[in-house]
Amino acid sequence: MDQTLQFVIPALMGVESTVAYELKKLGLAGVIAENGRVLCQGGLADIPRINLNLRTGARLLLCLGSFQAKTFEELFQGCAALPWEDFIPREGRFPVKGYTISSQLHSVPACQSILKKALCKRLGSVYGLEELPETGALYQVQFSVLKDQAALMLDTSGDSLYKRGYRAQNMGAPLRETLAAALVSLSRYKGRDPFCDPFCGSGTIPIEAALIAKNRAPGLNRTFAAQKWRWLPSKLWMDAAEEAMDREFHGAYDIWGGDIDPAAVALSRHNAELAGVEDAVRFQVADAARFHREDPKGRVVTNPPYGERLLEKKEAEKLYRAFGKAVRTLPGGWQVNVLSSHTEFERTFGKIADKKRKLYNGMIKCDLFMYGI
Repeated sequence: MDQTLQFVIPALMGVESTVAYELKKLGLAGVIAENGRVLCQGGLADIPRINLNLRTGARLLLCLGSFQAKTFEELFQGCAALPWEDFIPREGRFPVKGYTISSQLHSVPACQSILKKALCKRLGSVYGLEELPETGALYQVQFSVLKDQAALMLDTSGDSLYKRGYRAQNMGAPLRETLAAALVSLSRYKGRDPFCDPFCGSGTIPIEAALIAKNRAPGLNRTFAAQKWRWLPSKLWMDAAEEAMDREFHGAYDIWGGDIDPAAVALSRHNAELAGVEDAVRFQVADAARFHREDPKGRVVTNPPYGERLLEKKEAEKLYRAFGKAVRTLPGGWQVNVLSSHTEFERTFGKIADKKRKLYNGMIKCDLFMYGI
């Protein structure tokens, strides 16, 4: 199986260009950023490489085919025509899930049922079985029907790529690791300047900053669905891991996280140990309203409570006001990036952002307010 493979990487709205940049850095061809996903091409060896190294994408899907499907018959025949036996073995488990948008086929359960029947027909015919055992490794089938164009894919990742394996529990409302990495990347942090998060919570943003500073692959401490696929040689996973470790940097970094809650700071330190970056990041009990640094330049990237889930709105506004006063005491070389869903953030913070970027934290629509102090 040495042909060019088509990949689809779902992404949070607003970070597609960051995912595309990562894929280009990994040497992938045909990188195209679309709303909510990024497309690219590669070979077998790129399945482990992308899964291990991608910081901001949600998962890696292998696209087996796409075709027009305005009717259930077209969906069935299009699915049954694909060479599923090249990928799913006799005993493989192949559940089906997906979505439809702006299409004549709008019932997701009906599409799931039709696709499952088509898969069973194709694989049953090839393997000479009326009923497939589905007792082996997982081959999660994903589908999308977008404007009557169906795409059928296999999920190579298993658990979403934001599950790095270092965060056993969260403090309040969690920030996904993929979004935290995107926030760090958007600040253009490379590991040279001081990096601070005065509302660190469970430590996700500073930990992702440390992984970026060290150039450590975020997927080294976890497993992936495609590791159990027989047609994907295990040597490719070992080669990809070895390549990733060879590219790591070893230096001294000034990465700091503060939180007013001692339990959050203790959890952050624990998570940093699990991520293997405890030597690169330090956490302290600290009040963000009194945040200050004397360094001539640096970066603040933070995700304060929004007032929707963790604090009452008035309390959040009071916090933003005090934090705004604090960061305005920083030397002129500092950049401050704040993620918030609060519609009056700039007013309460006390300064209009130099630049804003729309992002989503889960289902919450946010802005990344970017300041050059």
